[in-house]
Parts: sequence; C-alpha cells; structure tokens
Amino acid sequence: MKKKTEKTKKDNSFWADGIRFECQGSGKCCTSRGSYGFVYLTLEDRKRFAKFFKIPTASFTRQHCAKTGGHFHLKEFRDDCRFLENKRCTVYEGRPTQCRTWPFWPENMNARAWNKDVKGFCPGIGKGKLVSRDEIDEILKLDPVN
Repeated sequence: MKKKTEKTKKDNSFWADGIRFECQGSGKCCTSRGSYGFVYLTLEDRKRFAKFFKIPTASFTRQHCAKTGGHFHLKEFRDDCRFLENKRCTVYEGRPTQCRTWPFWPENMNARAWNKDVKGFCPGIGKGKLVSRDEIDEILKLDPVN
C-alpha cells in the first residue's frame, strides 16, 4: 500500500455521495494483477492472526512475516495470498486490516485509479449497501502504513 497523498485528499469528489460496495467473494482482491504488492500488517493484525492460529504473536511473525521499509508484511507466496485457497480466504476471521478495508485503499481513492483499476476489476463495486463519504474517510485512516 502507498501512503496517502495530497492528490488522494483533494480528489474525493467521486465518492462525495458514497459508493455502493459488497464483497462478492471472488477472491480477485487476493491475487496479484501482474505486479506484486505487500499485505502490510499492524501489531493488532499480527495479534489477531496469532489468536486465529492459536500461537504466540512472535511465532506468527517469525513464520509468516517479513519487514520492509520498517513495516511488517506477509511473506511472498506465489502470485496469490498465502492464505487463499479455491478463491476463498482460509483466515477470514483473522484477516488483516488491509484486507478488511478493500477497496477503500488510499491508492485507489482517486477517480482515475478507481475507474481504471478498481471498478472493472472488483465485482462488488456498485452492489450492496452504500458506504458513505464519512465511512470511507474513516476507513482511509486505517491505512497500516499511514
């Protein structure tokens, strides 16, 4: 994930009235689309994973994490998330903040990126409940590298 930029803060008119989104369970957000990206983890994420696996946080971190640029992230595994099987998240209850906040990531929240990279890719866009501008703004604050 990228850090929030001034452009992201200014270019929010396309979500001023909210955005409809409901996860469709496609697993697409858990796969690489030609370029690798990290799944960043906060301390709370690592604790949640450790609780899910019933192991100490330090053990989870040693087994499943790497650190780049001062931030913990899941270790690389093929082109998909290491916890994705048959298009389903095998750690759904323990999934990290980054996964919980898809598609409302800072790098997605400008009209160009949304229309080019997210809208046609994610089948949940335009479906389900309306996520208000205020809710989106709060989700953006959860960015683990912010």
